[in-house]
Amino acid sequence: MEKNLSNLPIGVFDSGVGGISVLADLVYQLPDEQYVYFGDSGNAPYGIRSNEEVKRLSLNAIEYLLNFKIKALVVACNTATSVVINELRNRLNIPVIGMEPALKPGIKLNKQGKVAVMATDVTLREKKFNDLIQKLKYATNVIKMPCLGLVEIIEKEGKHSDKIKNYIKDIFLPHNIDEIGVIVLGCTHYIFIKDIIANIVGENINIVDGNLGTVRHLKNLLQADNKLISGKTGGCKETKIKLINSGKNDDMLELSKKLLEERLKDLNWCGIINYI
Repeated sequence: MEKNLSNLPIGVFDSGVGGISVLADLVYQLPDEQYVYFGDSGNAPYGIRSNEEVKRLSLNAIEYLLNFKIKALVVACNTATSVVINELRNRLNIPVIGMEPALKPGIKLNKQGKVAVMATDVTLREKKFNDLIQKLKYATNVIKMPCLGLVEIIEKEGKHSDKIKNYIKDIFLPHNIDEIGVIVLGCTHYIFIKDIIANIVGENINIVDGNLGTVRHLKNLLQADNKLISGKTGGCKETKIKLINSGKNDDMLELSKKLLEERLKDLNWCGIINYI
């Protein structure tokens, strides 16, 4: 029975293509697994919606993902995580892993200055994030940077765009860069433009995200439940992935593939993706 469960796919959900960055890190770390990814680009962005809308859309999308008999669910969206993760964990009898801004690792890296958190408005205003700030006793040293409209630019144009460069320059303009020690990427979409942010703010500022922590958490949970596929180490793997997107045409699927393959290339992954 356990063996059969281990062969089931891992479900990954995001409000659009941002979670593809998480999917890439999952593939890189766990290439023997197979994945079903659902991006809700037809309803993106979630970050400007009410909590009720985010909850409804997230639950509808995840209900669809459950049809694929997934053995675990990764909510690869900070906004959806902040609103619906507790309800999902209460409802589902599979491991449910969410995203949250990597504030704790950011604070540890911070040698001097403040920690700037780039995220959607929903993520930054939610109790989950603000409780984390208070718990870490870092409230006066956190700069909240709601990036209104940035997700839409990435969804529409991918990561190569002058609009993105101008956006990043403008959002940091009111702040003294010399006072910032670390930037935390609190939205999975922003990971695709990490190099652009780095070029603008300079190499002295560390930029962190929560992807690796999420992957490690999932791996530990699957190992504990004996649901992790234990393939041979080394060599180049073939990983099966089913990509689904609620967008009205195939453009978002093509963008998803492009972003996934670019991210894996950046990670020096030598495997093969088998789109199913």
